[in-house]
Amino acid sequence: MAPTLDIGGVVIIGGGGHAKVVIESLRAAGETVAAIVDADPTPREVLGVPVLGDDLILPELRGRGLSRLFVAIGDNRLREKLGGKSRDLGFALVNAIHPSAVISPSAKLGEGVAVMAGVVINADSQIGDLAIINTGAVVDHDCQLGVACHLGPASALAGGVSIGARAFLGVGARAIPGVTIGADAIVGAGGVVARDLPDAVLAIGVPAKIKGDRS
Repeated sequence: MAPTLDIGGVVIIGGGGHAKVVIESLRAAGETVAAIVDADPTPREVLGVPVLGDDLILPELRGRGLSRLFVAIGDNRLREKLGGKSRDLGFALVNAIHPSAVISPSAKLGEGVAVMAGVVINADSQIGDLAIINTGAVVDHDCQLGVACHLGPASALAGGVSIGARAFLGVGARAIPGVTIGADAIVGAGGVVARDLPDAVLAIGVPAKIKGDRS
């Protein structure tokens, strides 16, 4: 017999550590989390939320009346893909914003965005769909963050920084005012971006230097 689900609750894709933080952020914001789908469909619970199967079960959940979803997957490309699939199935992507985050009223957030505890997002910054702004990260004024990018914990962007789609900044990475970091680029933990970075490169160090590409 199928379990009774709160049809107003959020479906989570992903059952790992990132999903745990997302679940707690949603609950802190007053949301109910109804169910999890995960690549490992083994029946279990994650923070009390049942894992009902893998993403093949999403059409069934939509048919049962669940309509709100969050993609709690750390891999940027996969998160973007699953977000598109979920939208195609008729799910609305919700944001997971921890109540301790400070977000300027002039900032604009897309859909399916994670804003974790202690984050600051300042004036006129724009955050693309499915982005992750992880614990304690700072986004200063007039920044532009692309679809499905990820700022690691305690990372910081000065004013006017542009981050391309699916780019990743590691723990404690920094970017000085006005620089551009290309799509699919990776900045290693603690790196300081002092000049523009092209698409799909790996950059590490202080200042961050290109050491290769994502392949």
